Amino acid sequence: MKTPFTEQVGIEVPLICGAMYPCSNPELVAAASEAGAIGIIQPLSLVYVHGYDFRDGLKKIRSLTQKPVGINILVEKSTKIYEHRMREWLEIALEEGVRFVVTALGNPEWVVEKVHAKGGVVYHDVTERKWAEKALSKGVDGLICVNNRAGGHAGKLSPEALYQDLKDLKVPLICAGGVGDENTFTEMIKIGYAGVQMGTRFIATEECHEKHNYKEAIVKAQEDDIVLTNRVTGIPLSVIKTPYVEAVGTDVGPVTRFLLQHRLTKHFMRLIIQVLSARKFKQTTLKGGSTKDYWQAGKSCQGIRSIESVSEIIDRFKKSLGNNPELR
Repeated sequence: MKTPFTEQVGIEVPLICGAMYPCSNPELVAAASEAGAIGIIQPLSLVYVHGYDFRDGLKKIRSLTQKPVGINILVEKSTKIYEHRMREWLEIALEEGVRFVVTALGNPEWVVEKVHAKGGVVYHDVTERKWAEKALSKGVDGLICVNNRAGGHAGKLSPEALYQDLKDLKVPLICAGGVGDENTFTEMIKIGYAGVQMGTRFIATEECHEKHNYKEAIVKAQEDDIVLTNRVTGIPLSVIKTPYVEAVGTDVGPVTRFLLQHRLTKHFMRLIIQVLSARKFKQTTLKGGSTKDYWQAGKSCQGIRSIESVSEIIDRFKKSLGNNPELR
C-alpha cells in the first residue's frame, strides 16, 4: 500500500518501529526495516544501553539491512554538551546514509536544515495542534501524532480526536499509540493516517533484547494495567503497573517536582533523571532484570498476546491492508 509517508521515505508498509529507550537494539531496528517497514534508531539507547560507539552501531545495523532506517533526534536543549552530542550523532547518521529523522521535545529547525540539505525528510512528535503548527513553521515534512494510548511519553487526545485536530494541516500524519494488532492498524489507516508508529508491539518480539519477563508482562497486560510515572524521565511516562511501581509511587518528591516545573531548571533536571535511569536500566539488564524495573508500555498491550518475530508481525499487518477492500 502506498501512502504519502511510504513514498517520502521509500518503504513498503506504512509502519514505523518507533525509537524506544532502552529497547531499540540494532537487531530490532534492522529487522523492522528489512521486513518492509522502517526502524528508528534511538541514539541514547544505542550508545549508553547497548554499548556501541555510535558510528559502529550504525554500521552494525547496515550489516543487517540495506533498506531505509531512521533516527530519533531529541532537540531539547538540556545542556550544551547534550545538544552538541545530538548534533554530532545527526552528522554521523547523515554521513552513513540515514535520510529519515524523527525529532522531539523542542525546536527542530536546525535538524530540518541539515536533513533537507541532504535530501532527507523530518517528522516531528506532537501531542496537540499548537506544537504541530510550531513544528510546521520550522519546515518539518510530517507529524508523529502521539495520542493518549501511547507508551512512553503519551499525549492527551484519543487517536481519532488528534487526527481531527490536525487533518487540515496538509502533511502526512502518523498515528502513534494504541496499535498492537492488525485490526487497529487498518482502522487508523481508514481514519486517514498515512502510517502508524508502534513501540510496545515490537518490544514483545524475538529480536528485541529486552528481558523475557518484560515481554511476558506486555503479553499478559490489559490496557487498565498502564499507568503514568515521572520518575524515569521527568515527564509523565506510560509504564506497566507492577507491585514495585505501586510501592514507590509514580510521582517525584516536592523539590524535584518544583525544579521540573521551573523554566530555568526543568531541562537540566530531566537530563539528570534520564542519566540516572540509563544507569539503572543498564545495571538491571546486566543482572537479568527484576520486578523492580519500570516497564514502558502503551495501551496497545490489549491486542498483544504472544512474542513473535518482527517479520511475522509486519507480514501480518501488510496482509491486513491487502485483505481490506476499502484500502485497495
